[in-house]
Amino acid sequence: MKKISFFVASLKYGVQGLYYLHAYLLEKMLSRRNVRVKVLQVLYSSNQDPLITSKESKKAYKTSIHDTYCLYILNLLQLLQIASYSQEDVKLRAEKHLPTEDDKVFTPKLFENDIMQMVDSSEGFHKIYRKNKLHKLLDKDITKRLYQEFSKTEEYKNYILNPNCTRENHRDTLLALYKSLTKNELFNEILDDHFANWQENKSLVVGAIKKTLKQEDSNPEFYNNYLPEKETVEEYGAELLHKYLQTEKDLEVLIEPNLNNWEIDRVAVIDKILLKMALCEFLHFETIPTKVTLNEYVEISKAYSTPKSKEFINGILDKLKTILMEDGKINKVERA
Repeated sequence: MKKISFFVASLKYGVQGLYYLHAYLLEKMLSRRNVRVKVLQVLYSSNQDPLITSKESKKAYKTSIHDTYCLYILNLLQLLQIASYSQEDVKLRAEKHLPTEDDKVFTPKLFENDIMQMVDSSEGFHKIYRKNKLHKLLDKDITKRLYQEFSKTEEYKNYILNPNCTRENHRDTLLALYKSLTKNELFNEILDDHFANWQENKSLVVGAIKKTLKQEDSNPEFYNNYLPEKETVEEYGAELLHKYLQTEKDLEVLIEPNLNNWEIDRVAVIDKILLKMALCEFLHFETIPTKVTLNEYVEISKAYSTPKSKEFINGILDKLKTILMEDGKINKVERA
């Protein structure tokens, strides 16, 4: 799909297809759906605590975005430190009075491979984790323990005994190490203690780490591939939050007459927020097709609201879309 030009895509798939192609080509660790969810979570928190100000909500959103990237860097740093411990392991094996055959052939290739060397030699990577003081969250004794646990696995033993490891062998072993890391209870507790949003961001971070380990070419600025896109998190996400907070009462006025005999106070909090967010997109984001907006919020409702919410959200938004378009209040660059 990457080879399809925007011109061809616009002819073949229309504006909705063009929108998805654009999102695909710009895809980083955070997609617009991820950003929608982060805005939803911030708005839900502010709904639960009326004392939270708009300024505080906006700050919470920025923190959430920043923390997601920090989690990626921290996960990669822990992986690097575990791999690096193989250098200590080779010293310990060499000091044995009666080394085994495995000890004699052991090398610290878990660390001394092109993939880990790309990470370790990146000055930018080291600057990022030091600037955010992420290295202070990791403990040397825990790193040693995590390495020792992985060293007992068949994947690592077979890797060590392989005298002709390819980049693929190194990659697969590092992926196995990272898989064991993400399942480790102690490591997850550390991240939960320092990042309240670790569990909700786990799949995003894991995906980004896997892509980093799988990339074919060594790139000392690999970490830039996962920086939050300004267009996604600021021009879209921050603006969506701002418009919502600025026009919330007006949005509620638009929704209430179309609730099919439901009182606004009886609608689930999450559903109300989703409806208002979707209306913001209808009214204020002219490059996002209405059909895309409707589909996105129906999908989010499946994961974050009640089982019946998807039909409710779909029905109300479809009705509101029709009314607003007839009234000339929805103005898109091209309508889906």
